[in-house]
Amino acid sequence: MSESFERYHCQIALPGFGISSQESLKNARILIVGMGGLGCPSAQYLASSGIGTIGIADDDTVSESNLHRQILYTPNDIGMYKVDVAAKKLLQQNPSIAVIPYRIKVTSSNVMNLISEFDLIIEGTDNFETKCLLNDACVLTGKPLVYGAIYQFEGQVSILNVLQEDGSYSPNYRDIFPDAENSQVPNCREGGVIPTLAGMVGCMQANEAIKYLTRSNDLLAGKLWMINMMSGRTQVIKLKNSSFQITDLPQTVELITFEELSQSKDDFEIIDVRSLEEHEHFNIGGSNIPVELLEQHLDSISGRSKPVLFYCQSGKRSSEAVRKIKKVFPDKEVFSLKGGIRSISQ
Repeated sequence: MSESFERYHCQIALPGFGISSQESLKNARILIVGMGGLGCPSAQYLASSGIGTIGIADDDTVSESNLHRQILYTPNDIGMYKVDVAAKKLLQQNPSIAVIPYRIKVTSSNVMNLISEFDLIIEGTDNFETKCLLNDACVLTGKPLVYGAIYQFEGQVSILNVLQEDGSYSPNYRDIFPDAENSQVPNCREGGVIPTLAGMVGCMQANEAIKYLTRSNDLLAGKLWMINMMSGRTQVIKLKNSSFQITDLPQTVELITFEELSQSKDDFEIIDVRSLEEHEHFNIGGSNIPVELLEQHLDSISGRSKPVLFYCQSGKRSSEAVRKIKKVFPDKEVFSLKGGIRSISQ
């Protein structure tokens, strides 16, 4: 540690921290899933604090609309893969650490292998499906998960599934939001977000990771920290374990882009799962079965010879439709239109 003592002097000097805590950070392996508004500040502060190995997973590229809150990136990075840019900049920030980029979409088929080499997982994702997937994988493997969420002016942080002294685990994401996959809460692009909120929540996630690794007795385990950026108020509420049982991973919804659909439209049975009024106002073809009526048409859908593509306005209802069909017919080829028909005009 002598070669890097000066860099970390101010944290080593903290009461109760010392060189032993710094060694714990140096030996730690943290995986950050999602290098967006939360992943950027989390990764930057964890890299600067001396976390020995940081994995970063994301399959997205930098876009102009990211720049107001994802401050690790610049206009020169637009179109480049986030993990490639982030890995380079994090190593410039601290050359003594290891940064492992994973240019992948985290799915039910790769998540267990991905998290297996890490001590703690930080999720900075913007969709409920991946949040649930990471939570369930961490519960099944006994790993802690640092949760973060932002929407408009409000943010949340907790550290989930932490092993307790009595051998039990603290509440996990399903204990708080058991039906999160079917939530209709918009993401940042749709609902908006104040950029400073991303920095606050991402830093809090990094803080929880550092506290966990240095064996703090005051974790946000069993607690949910919330902030409102308009009022400046924060509050912490207690969480309880529920009876929700996690025995397997949820199946990842497979996505098809509109460009891919356009090239092979005849290869799919297309179903619009919006309302009749929405369908009549504008559609891209196919039949119309609102998602809330899907259960009444299960047999007809399962009997279709071609793969089925569901679409809606944003991709949320079509993803819900995919999950409903896969739950009853696991082997049926069903897809959701990525970003919904809203993505066509973007």
